[in-house]
Amino acid sequence: MTDESSTTRAEQTRAKLLAAALAAFAERGFHATTTRDIASAAGMSSAAVYVHYRSKQELLFELSRSGHLATIESIDSADDPTATPSARLTRVMRDFAVWHARGHTSARIVNYELSALEPDHLDEIRALRREITRRVRAIVDAGIASGEFDVDDPHTTTNTLLSMGIDIARWYRDDGHLTPEALGDFYASTALRVVGATPAGK
Repeated sequence: MTDESSTTRAEQTRAKLLAAALAAFAERGFHATTTRDIASAAGMSSAAVYVHYRSKQELLFELSRSGHLATIESIDSADDPTATPSARLTRVMRDFAVWHARGHTSARIVNYELSALEPDHLDEIRALRREITRRVRAIVDAGIASGEFDVDDPHTTTNTLLSMGIDIARWYRDDGHLTPEALGDFYASTALRVVGATPAGK
C-alpha cells in the first residue's frame, strides 16, 4: 500500500516536471531554460528535479520520446490496412494534422529541439521517426501499386506529407480561424492532391 502510494506520488511529480519543462522550453527555448526555471514552474527546488531527472536534457528526451510514441499510436489508430489507399491516407493525414494542431506546443518542442539531444537519445528518437515515416510510406506505396496515386518519387512525397503536418506546430495558434478538425480536413484533401489521387480512388 505504501509502495503503491509512493509510486503514484513519484509518477505525479515526474508528470508535473515534464509539464513545467514543456512550458519553459516553449517560452524560452531549450538552451535558454535552466533547471531552476523548470523547478520554479513546478513549484519545487532545483534539488528535487535531480531526484527524478539527471538533467534538463533528459527531460527533453522524455518529452520527445513520449511525443513520438503518441504520434505512432495516433497513426496506427487512424489507419485501416483493409481500406483503399486514398481512404487510408485521408484518415491518417487528417488525424496527423489534428494531432499536431491540438498539441502544437508539445509538437513544436518535440520536432524543433532535436539538435539539443545527446547522441544516444537522438538515435532513439530517429528510430521512432523512421517508424512514423515507414507507416506513411507504406500507404503511399500501396496507392502507387493500386494505381490510385500518381507519384514519381515516393520518398520525397512521403517526406512532403509528413513535413506538412509537422509544420503545423510551428504556426498554429488556439485562437486562429481554423479549428484542429477543420485544419485536419484541409490537410487530408491537400494530401490527396499531393499524391495525385485519382477520382476512382477517392
